[in-house]
Amino acid sequence: MKKEQIKETNFNEKLWQSADKLRSNMDAAEYKHVVLGLIFLKYISDAFKELHQKLSAEKGADSEDVDEYRAENVFYVPKKARWDYLQKNAKQPTIGKLVDDAMDEIEKDNPTLKGVLPKNYARPNLDKTRLGELIDLIGTIALGDKENRSKDILGGVYEYFLGQFADAEGKKGGQFYTPRSIVKVLVEMLEPYKGRVFDPCCGSGGMFVQSEKFVRAHGGRIGDVAIYGQESNQTTWRLCKMNLAIRGIDADIQWNNEGSFLNDAHRDLKADFVIANPPFNDSDWKGDLLRKDMRWKYGTPPEGNANFAWVQHFIHHLNPTGLAGFVLANGSMSSNTSGEGDIRKGIVEADLVDCMISLPSQLFYNTMIPACLWFIARDKKNSKFRDRRGEVLFIDARNMGMLIDRRHRELTDEEISKIASTYHAWRGEKGKYQDIKGFCKAVKLDEIRKHGHILTPGRYVGTEEIEEDDETFEDKMKKLTSELSSQFKKSKELEQEIKKNLEDLGYGI
Repeated sequence: MKKEQIKETNFNEKLWQSADKLRSNMDAAEYKHVVLGLIFLKYISDAFKELHQKLSAEKGADSEDVDEYRAENVFYVPKKARWDYLQKNAKQPTIGKLVDDAMDEIEKDNPTLKGVLPKNYARPNLDKTRLGELIDLIGTIALGDKENRSKDILGGVYEYFLGQFADAEGKKGGQFYTPRSIVKVLVEMLEPYKGRVFDPCCGSGGMFVQSEKFVRAHGGRIGDVAIYGQESNQTTWRLCKMNLAIRGIDADIQWNNEGSFLNDAHRDLKADFVIANPPFNDSDWKGDLLRKDMRWKYGTPPEGNANFAWVQHFIHHLNPTGLAGFVLANGSMSSNTSGEGDIRKGIVEADLVDCMISLPSQLFYNTMIPACLWFIARDKKNSKFRDRRGEVLFIDARNMGMLIDRRHRELTDEEISKIASTYHAWRGEKGKYQDIKGFCKAVKLDEIRKHGHILTPGRYVGTEEIEEDDETFEDKMKKLTSELSSQFKKSKELEQEIKKNLEDLGYGI
């Protein structure tokens, strides 16, 4: 890990610990919106203040003209919503109402934030003394000035907090947060430099943030990708809108209660890239109401499991040369129950599966269910890469990952790079591809047919080769006997020395 990353992690950790101390008995699911709403408010207030000072110093400029701020892609913050005003009143018993009013005022002057900001700081169960302390704490961090915007300080804080809240909330919290290392694998593999990126179960928007980072890191412009999303949980949709707004990412993110299956908000969209982490094995997806849906081209998904409804929804939304990368439960690679095997067979025989990856355990905050990554290509012969028709790449990454605490594992940047570069070499982009026993193998469709269209990488890549050594069994035994004898001799010498020291002190044994 680089020095700057360690410094950033320590800073985020300290900030989290301080903020979490103020949580008292409040549930993490509620407290999440209290903290992240205030962090967002501080950020836009910092950015506003910096431009306000600049305009105040300019002859003929009006520092209170809303259009001046819109022109610079900065949110206008009314007087009683500015951080200085709120911090000055942080110790007042009315601070909750003042924050709610501030959020209202900001939404009035910034239509893109309408209905997005949390406005329940005045509720009785929120301790106003602790709220004031939280405002003072967040007031100590510079977030939205130009220097910190360029470093994406707020982005780092926001992502870290989202991860910590997902951890604190357990199963429920993970629904809105996909761990950063998994998002990075998907984005590095798909390389969404340009075009339409779609996530129909977008949670807090991590896939979009990483896509934009990827474009910037490779010299592209932030507007090179057009972002579309849908989320059925309104509070998570708000988090997503704020997460994108703090980075200046313009996106068409839709919310409705029914969700993507019953009410597809981007019905006519054909995307260049679909990147997603849908809920695993969802049994409550209202499949009984969608038996004859046009999206089920490869078979009707079972009512008790939405996995293959999601897969077919993603395929439906890809354009003729589109690529999709998504997370699913491991069962999706081998299950034959309720017709799932037939649907998987149909997708394999249509030659849509490009790559399959088995992931290590303990990557997720919300589930211990082992997961995998699917990569779908609508056109494997397209001119952008080599012709891969009739072939699938299998990667077994189960032995990868580093424990970051007792319960969570994370893929390192080096491991992500190894996985992505293997895929890129195989599809003819960069480097020379070769099968590596125990890690990756390019497999023809005939071999997949022999395995009953099961897509588990472990079936194909084999086991890792262990380097042979030239020592005979007798040599190894001699070496071991010699080492044990040496250790025994040292042990006897140590025993004699301890005995002598005790005798010198008058404690004869």
